Amino acid sequence: MTQQPTAPARSSERPPQTRGQRLVAPLVTIGALGATTVALHVRDPHSQGSWGFCPSAAMGFWCPGCGGLRAVNDLTNGHLVDAASSNLAFIVALPFLVAGLALWTVDRWRGHQRQVSMTTVSRVAVTVIALMALFTVLRNLSGSWLAP
Repeated sequence: MTQQPTAPARSSERPPQTRGQRLVAPLVTIGALGATTVALHVRDPHSQGSWGFCPSAAMGFWCPGCGGLRAVNDLTNGHLVDAASSNLAFIVALPFLVAGLALWTVDRWRGHQRQVSMTTVSRVAVTVIALMALFTVLRNLSGSWLAP
């Protein structure tokens, strides 16, 4: 039995990223969210037409995101109750969104890559979709206090 010569191994792996390279995506995301928040504070979405129009609201249907811009504006002015009145789902989700963004940033800082199973991703996605569907139905009921 003769041995076949082996070809030299090709390097298909990228060189490791520096901390600065790893932080680009989270920092750009944080910067964009910060700029959007400032824009929503400066240009009040409570004024009709200040940010265009919402197609679903124009059709008489409140989507899960309706009132989200007003909620951000209310939060930047320190009006938590008004923000909850604009979009309660956004206010409930906000701490989870901030925690997820912080976790992503810290993981990238440390060079840690979190492994999340597809089962977990699927369960969370189905739960979020079901809750948003329920929220949409409830806020579109006649006289609902969840309407923006």
